[in-house]
Amino acid sequence: MINSTHGSYFTLGAYMETGLLKYLFFLITLTLYVLIICANLFLIVVICMNRSLHEPMYIFLCSLFVNELFGSTCLFPLLLVQILSDVHTVSAPLCFLQIFCLYSYGAVEFFTLAIMSYDRYLAICYPLHYNTCMTPNKISMLTALIWLYPFFINAVIVFGLTFPLQLCGNIINKVYCDNYYVVKLACSDTTLNNVFGLSHMFTVIFGLIVLIIYTYIRILHVCFCGSKQTRQKAVSTCTPHLASLLNFSCGCFFEIVQSRFNLYNLPNMLRVFLSLYWLTGQPLVNPLLYGLQMSKIRIHLISSPSPWKIRSQSGVPPACIQTSGTQTTSCHPHPQVY
Repeated sequence: MINSTHGSYFTLGAYMETGLLKYLFFLITLTLYVLIICANLFLIVVICMNRSLHEPMYIFLCSLFVNELFGSTCLFPLLLVQILSDVHTVSAPLCFLQIFCLYSYGAVEFFTLAIMSYDRYLAICYPLHYNTCMTPNKISMLTALIWLYPFFINAVIVFGLTFPLQLCGNIINKVYCDNYYVVKLACSDTTLNNVFGLSHMFTVIFGLIVLIIYTYIRILHVCFCGSKQTRQKAVSTCTPHLASLLNFSCGCFFEIVQSRFNLYNLPNMLRVFLSLYWLTGQPLVNPLLYGLQMSKIRIHLISSPSPWKIRSQSGVPPACIQTSGTQTTSCHPHPQVY
């Protein structure tokens, strides 16, 4: 029996003996990590340095890209070290820290996509009330909720419930640390872990799913009832959100299925791919979806060869109106569907 205390370790049992191919896998993984860092960081800089993009939707997008960097950094450095290592062990504190970070990444991702669907719902279904609903204070509160709640709830789950468990083994059959696999190693009672996890899933997670489904049903209703131009604008702005949501949901579904069910009849390489997709698919796909599909970002990407040279083309935001008879400038940004 081992205890979840300082000095204990876990063995990651999903790694295979690949010989010299490990250097090829290392280069492929490193290339993916560099691409993720560059693509997401580039879009963060584009949004931050263009005043015309300082709007609620792009603020939430910036939060999404920051989360992609966070999640990738929680996975790839340890993954790269393990690929080159002959002994695939990780200390218990580092393993629990990775579990906390990866689960927080998943929760932040899901919360962000839910808040973005709510933002599009307000902009498309209630355009005249959008500015009164999406005030700077409310944007700040929603952004804080996106980050603080997942970190708090996962700290409770990982460090409050899983870390104190007495364990009967130390082999995790994955290429990274996973809370479910650690709980399965427990000798002590895990009823509290199971009840808390199921309660959280069927309240908060289910509530977010209902919110997302409701918002997109209302958006589709407006699309079918509105003019052709309204439909085109709504479809253009919602397509990246829906594609990102479906991609992330599929990745999570693959992970849950292959973790909860004994799919040992599948090739080990396929099981590794399914377990990694929810962590690597989003950081790679989201920059492409939002960078190429959303017109305002695409225009800035085309017109600005380097993010460090991006400047606002005018000192007055596009939505601001200057009165000719006076020297005052009044800004009343109207919600638009981009």
